[in-house]
Amino acid sequence: MSLFSAVRETFVGIKSLFTGMRITLGEAVKPNITVQYPHETLKMADRFRGHIKLVLDPETGKSRCTACNLCVRACPSGCIEVEGMKREGEKKKSVTEYNLDFTTCSLCGSCIEACPSDAIEFSKDYNKVSLNRADFDHMDLVKKLEAEAKVWAETHPSTSAAPAEANPVAPTAPEPKPAAEAPKSS
Repeated sequence: MSLFSAVRETFVGIKSLFTGMRITLGEAVKPNITVQYPHETLKMADRFRGHIKLVLDPETGKSRCTACNLCVRACPSGCIEVEGMKREGEKKKSVTEYNLDFTTCSLCGSCIEACPSDAIEFSKDYNKVSLNRADFDHMDLVKKLEAEAKVWAETHPSTSAAPAEANPVAPTAPEPKPAAEAPKSS
């Protein structure tokens, strides 16, 4: 090895060292993008496909599902079971049992496309974890929908209860603003 090649390799090594240090320092001053998972979560994309779930009718707070079984027929995996009955005073059937075997579901979306009443959609729940496989081979979607319906009922008071809660006292006139807050004319 000649003296010239040794000096050249030394300069190439120093240049490489400075290039690496420049990149390292550049990355060190960038803001953190790490999400501290259990305490923070990312918003799921609109196209994320979790397990299917039943949809509440926003006007009535009941399931849109009419137990027509089109989703059962459209499912290539055969992982959906639906039961329904016609209740008194209702025009259509209501779903009484909607079970999903998530262990065999391929998340293809055929059931969602086949539903004529838009009663099922993909869930945005991506944290479905368990140590027990039985938690996924029999997911009761009606039970989950009933929990959502309770929340809906709390946030949407019934119209029949509203007049009973009305206060018969006449509303009071608004209080005049203090002189200090009134705009000054020039």
